Amino acid sequence: MDPHSQNELMTNTINAQVYERLLSRDRQLQLAPGLATSWQAVSPTVWRFKLRTGVKFHDGTPFNADDVVFSIKRAQAPTSQLNAYALACGEPVKIDDYTVEFRLKQVNPIFLQHIEALPIMSKVWSEKHKVTRPLDFKNREESHASMNANGTGPYMLVQRQPGVRTVHKRNPNYWGRFEGNVQESVFTPIANDATRLAALVSGELDFVHDPAPRDIARLRNTAGVKVVEGQENRVVFIGLDQGREELLYSSVKGKNPFKDHRVRRALYQAVDIETLRTKLMNGLSVPTGAITPSPLGAYNDPELEKRLPYDVKAARALMAEAGYADGFEFTLDCPNNRYVNDEEICIALAGMWAQLKVKVRVNAMPRTTYFPKIEKLDTSAYMLGWGGAITDAETSMTPLYRNRAPGGIGAYNYGNYRNDKADELAGKSSVEGDPVKREALVKAALQAYREDIAVIPLHRQMIPWAVRANVTPAHKADNYVELKWFSVGAR
Repeated sequence: MDPHSQNELMTNTINAQVYERLLSRDRQLQLAPGLATSWQAVSPTVWRFKLRTGVKFHDGTPFNADDVVFSIKRAQAPTSQLNAYALACGEPVKIDDYTVEFRLKQVNPIFLQHIEALPIMSKVWSEKHKVTRPLDFKNREESHASMNANGTGPYMLVQRQPGVRTVHKRNPNYWGRFEGNVQESVFTPIANDATRLAALVSGELDFVHDPAPRDIARLRNTAGVKVVEGQENRVVFIGLDQGREELLYSSVKGKNPFKDHRVRRALYQAVDIETLRTKLMNGLSVPTGAITPSPLGAYNDPELEKRLPYDVKAARALMAEAGYADGFEFTLDCPNNRYVNDEEICIALAGMWAQLKVKVRVNAMPRTTYFPKIEKLDTSAYMLGWGGAITDAETSMTPLYRNRAPGGIGAYNYGNYRNDKADELAGKSSVEGDPVKREALVKAALQAYREDIAVIPLHRQMIPWAVRANVTPAHKADNYVELKWFSVGAR
């Protein structure tokens, strides 16, 4: 429940019921007022925000500028997975109780996108409960903020039982407007697909966030149930350890085959992406060679969307040229409850790579175990999905692909991949205020990462939601659940 510790969709969407940001997003993901009512660029490196008055946290503490300054600085801490975004917002300074300035060291062309990603906590509550810094999730740290929450949002946390249930109730003192009628929600993790859908069909559940693609056709013809779907702003890819001199969990000793571009390209070209799309994803994926969650991140440039062709013969030739004609063994770490068909995709990839005599051990695990493991770089290869409301390439390139560095740069580059040329281009794009110059820098950086095969891209997810016929949800491309927009009618 610590809103600054983990930057992961399910964690964020649960916490978003409780914790708000200075800005919010409408149903089309456009920026709108949140805890701030207005904002302006005083200069290219200074932004001023006017805060909403009369807002209270769930414990009754009034919201003011002290909470904003505290929260941004908390999000900048090394244990925060939001620190790259928070550091890019500069130094928060209180002007008065309801005015805050952000003083940047350099131009940030997507400042508003960054600030929208940062939840606001109560300074008083955090100090009282000794949670002034985000908990260190990868090292299994727990704190009062693990199981408790105190925000300004439309719902209040009632109960948190990890892996069992998380209960929210409507905040009777919420400053904003409810468009729906949900009074209480009970989030229940159910690992088994069949059990989860049976509970929906029986009426035990009202809403399933992640129905299995293979069940969608049947659900469309099931009385009392409907399916709502759309493409998510999320790209799913395979990352490879390219940092170590000797690959972990591998049969190769004394060297790292993933450092060889030919090996990376061979694995890429051995992926039968169309079979994944049709047979495994049941059409609920959009294959891509891009490394951004949305085509908008690459300015809709078709060249940056192209995949390398599926060509097993060419892949075998590359493996032989690299000295691995007889293949090798490695372990592929995957979550089994985070992305659509995540474990099944990894198993399918293992089968495809077997055509290159590469033996892959699929190590699938729950997300609560998976993310701390890869955050420690304890992996030779891994699956990751990346996306959300922001479509700009900055929030992909800086955390995912840039050379690992202080300040959250490359924080999610779990393969410790390095590309100095692309890193320089991406770094310049992060501080370029001229839109034309910035577009050129972004495209050049993306092309450099793609050509070098920083990661092996797979597809963008299509996200179906399954609900009872009497439920009216608000499906968005960031896959966030906004309970305040949900309505439940009579059965």
